[in-house]
Amino acid sequence: MTDEKQKEFTVLCALSAKNKTLKNFVLSSSSNKEIQKIKGTLKKFSDKEILQLEYFCTEGRVRQESVEISDTANAVEKLICDFSRCDLNDNGGTASLMRSKKGKITLIKHGNIGKGEAVTVTGDKVKNYILNGKEEFLFHLGISDKSGRIHDKKQSKYRQINRFLEYVGDMMKFLPREGVIRVADLCCGKSYLSFAVYYYLTRVLNREVLMDCMDLKESVMNYCADIAVQCGFEGMHFTSGDVTKYEPAENPHLVISLHACDVATDIVLERACALGAKVILSTPCCHRQLSRELDCEPLKFVNSNSILKSKMCDALTDSLRVLRLEAEGYNADAVELIDPDDTPKNVLIRAHKSNKLSYGTKKADEYKSAYKFLTGKDAPLLSYER
Repeated sequence: MTDEKQKEFTVLCALSAKNKTLKNFVLSSSSNKEIQKIKGTLKKFSDKEILQLEYFCTEGRVRQESVEISDTANAVEKLICDFSRCDLNDNGGTASLMRSKKGKITLIKHGNIGKGEAVTVTGDKVKNYILNGKEEFLFHLGISDKSGRIHDKKQSKYRQINRFLEYVGDMMKFLPREGVIRVADLCCGKSYLSFAVYYYLTRVLNREVLMDCMDLKESVMNYCADIAVQCGFEGMHFTSGDVTKYEPAENPHLVISLHACDVATDIVLERACALGAKVILSTPCCHRQLSRELDCEPLKFVNSNSILKSKMCDALTDSLRVLRLEAEGYNADAVELIDPDDTPKNVLIRAHKSNKLSYGTKKADEYKSAYKFLTGKDAPLLSYER
């Protein structure tokens, strides 16, 4: 049963929001270890005023939720049960709701909440994305409408693509500064990244690009080829086929992949290394292979919990991939591509060729030893050993 003081606090929050005298309210001391606090403020988007809830989570993560102002009381009522301290800051006064360890609830009020001067409601800071949504290929791929508005269900994909382009921009210093840049998107699927990277390099950076896009599904490749024609992307070429047999006339400078499933990511990385790509950007997906092959006595205590085993194998798999790239002569690391609230598949493996000729051979023994330790098997041969 809801405490009367809690009800009163929710009514005060609703009144403050309705009269636009709300500065903010803050819910803190949560029983949910994943959430540190929630902050509510009034915001204006496209001439519509809403209540914006910011969830401050562990590991520095922040997510946002929009609530209709008329639904403020319901939203606050659902949230405050998980918090021991709730503070309302209004232009006319303040209110604090506190819950003791024994469950006693205290409400302290000052001033005339809802009676003060209305606050000036402003829009939130706008993220400056490389793509603005009006690019023709985004419409053809179903990410935006003809006016350039990003579809609600494609917002995370839109942010993901833009973030990937930022990483491409960071790696441009390792790519040729003049002439043609040759790019390969292997296991490209619907080619969201292919089109975005091609557009970024040619239209934003004004570089000449030849791009090979390869995947097994012929119908999808034909579909993407039609979009490339409609957008005037003459340097894009789509081929259906086995990525393990990808042998271009000229080796690519940049190899990319987005969510190539399970060992497909390893195949992409192997081909990129074998072809001597200067830069590799790959986002893995579905790490199942190591989970099947794991044969390591010191780690058997994890096997009884499938969820923990899966998470461990995810981290170990990508760690092996980074180590393998280092053994192949690359400077490599793994970074977060995008907020995990958008997708749990948010690790990006990035690598660029090292200028030190001995770099790979020093890492090769470490890679082989780690692989044998985890699987009991010899590691696959490195590209320069074949």
